[in-house]
Amino acid sequence: MSAADSLETRCDIEVVAPGPLSHVQDLGRDGWRHLGICRGGALDPACAALANALVGNRDGDAVLEFTLQGPSLRLPRPLRIALMGALCEARFEGQWLPPARPIDLPAGVLSLGGMRSGVRGWLAVRGGLDTPCVLGSRATDLRGGFGGIDGRALRGGDRLPVGAHRAIDTSPPRIPGWWIDPEFNHDPHAPIRYLASEAPALREIAARLSRQAWRVNAASNRQGLRLDGEALQAPEAGALSEPVAPGTIQLPADGRPIVLLADAQTVGGYARLGHVIAADLPRLAQARPNAELQFVRCDAAQAAAAARKARAEWARLKLAIEARLKRQ
Repeated sequence: MSAADSLETRCDIEVVAPGPLSHVQDLGRDGWRHLGICRGGALDPACAALANALVGNRDGDAVLEFTLQGPSLRLPRPLRIALMGALCEARFEGQWLPPARPIDLPAGVLSLGGMRSGVRGWLAVRGGLDTPCVLGSRATDLRGGFGGIDGRALRGGDRLPVGAHRAIDTSPPRIPGWWIDPEFNHDPHAPIRYLASEAPALREIAARLSRQAWRVNAASNRQGLRLDGEALQAPEAGALSEPVAPGTIQLPADGRPIVLLADAQTVGGYARLGHVIAADLPRLAQARPNAELQFVRCDAAQAAAAARKARAEWARLKLAIEARLKRQ
């Protein structure tokens, strides 16, 4: 290790071009649902946490989430970065960069282009994005207008503060020969598993969710994934508002379901058909407009087993990353 490697430093990354929807996220804002504040956070928390692990950060350090196309960023000094999520055209000063590994970059412009597949990616920077902490989190609440950079998506000219990190000295970029599977928890061909409502008035409607394919509506966002298909028969209006959470499957009056995502409201008056299981919910972060989705019912035991399997795979990858970084 050189003398420079032992020094702690801070810097600001300049946003040259923001992309269509890039914003700061972490693992979310817990403990405020009773006040109507959503949890938020990265739409695939495991993916964001692994990006952090690749650069030596803590799981909950703030990262950049970007949608359909990433931003262009000017790095003022050498930084270690990692990209996870949907594959995008990532280049540094014209040089192509691979995903799912730690990369040491000198000062210069990092450009994250369009997605080859999927919808969202996560960029981690060693030291984490050091935006102000609001209600215990740096996550951007786009509907509430707080967190991240003034509660909004990035704009050209914004500056992203990077937390204290060990200085590095590299030119040209250092790209290791090892990587992790960038789609470790995604099987794009598998159906989305859900727990169906057992309410007598909804049981048959909930079962019908799995009897047809659905297409992702282009109006979907971080609050919910809207589905198009043969309309289901919605129950009569007049239901009281009930608690909802990420994964809740709502049925509006038009009969086309909405699967709530990380920025979901805390209560809702639409009928609740069921709940997408925790192991499959992150896959919906990568569902492109007009993508076809198939749902399949499962039971609580199967949902718990799937969650254990996903956690075990995440833990295995994190341990492997830590072992690799120690040998660098």
